[in-house]
Amino acid sequence: MSIKNDVKTYYGETLKTNADLKTDACCTDEALAPYVKKALSVLSDEVHQKYYGCGLVIPQQLESANVLDLGSGAGRDVFALSYLVGKTGKVVGVDMTPSQIEVARRNIPFHSEKFGFNNVSFLEGDIEGLDKLDLSPNSFDVIVSNCVINLVEDKKKVLTDAYNLLKEGGELYFSDVYTDRRLANELQIDPVIRGECLGGALYWNDFNRFAKASGFSDPRIVSSRELIIGDDEIKSKIAPARFYSVTYRLFKIPELEDACEDFGQAAKYKGTLTTAPKGFLLDNHHLFESGKWESVCGNTYLMLQKSRFAEHFEFVGDFKNHYGIFKGCGMDVPYDGADQAPSGGACC
Repeated sequence: MSIKNDVKTYYGETLKTNADLKTDACCTDEALAPYVKKALSVLSDEVHQKYYGCGLVIPQQLESANVLDLGSGAGRDVFALSYLVGKTGKVVGVDMTPSQIEVARRNIPFHSEKFGFNNVSFLEGDIEGLDKLDLSPNSFDVIVSNCVINLVEDKKKVLTDAYNLLKEGGELYFSDVYTDRRLANELQIDPVIRGECLGGALYWNDFNRFAKASGFSDPRIVSSRELIIGDDEIKSKIAPARFYSVTYRLFKIPELEDACEDFGQAAKYKGTLTTAPKGFLLDNHHLFESGKWESVCGNTYLMLQKSRFAEHFEFVGDFKNHYGIFKGCGMDVPYDGADQAPSGGACC
């Protein structure tokens, strides 16, 4: 069988509920924000039981946004996003597993009645072929994905298609699994290891290369954790490789550079996001406390000024004077739990 068919079989037939997973690679232990908990609390039992994701994939400031979910499965994240974007927003889910799409579509009436509106649709399709689906370029504010990109072979194609589908200033916000080295071919094609989101895990620096080649010049890590592999057979096969569940945000802003440059700029968070009155977390190196000016690199300045977050910040500076590289840039293994001190590869 092909890798694609193995994945379809694993998620469409082998796994019946999330209790059948053999590792925690596809599960999250992150604390959920109150607004996310509220959205999840009103969803149907069936979509919860069929959820196989990892990490938090719901960013802030989603009101009225157009959102695309890659590998939407039974629709848990789509329906939560539907609740958060509201009746003036739109959410589209894409998944290649017919049985999962069937679950998602039959749950549309339940959630439409619960919310008082219907703003979701599900497309059966391959996320390696987003350019072949009925999706308009430059039409989405946010694209999310939850532990799915690692399951496909042509990851760079997925990133490139996502870049093309985003509006300028939009972002790809997603959780996935990465490793500290390139994996042997026999691990990549093992159907269980692949299905558990380990065999397709990218070496972290290859991901950086793919992201930048696709147009996402400055990938930002929001959170990361080292995975605990509890299944002894899988653990012995994959050793000594180390795996990490990571949430990234990638902005479509053509002016971004591939390194963090210092232009003497600063930004101040107004505290106006209802979901974050005390502070806004851009990434794991940038927590903006309400009312406090922070020095920022040119890329961070652009991520705030040219995205949907602009109205919540005040800005000082421009790009007239350059003062060199922004202090704190690094290129070590960037994830929590690695031997090296974490570095986002972004700045500060």
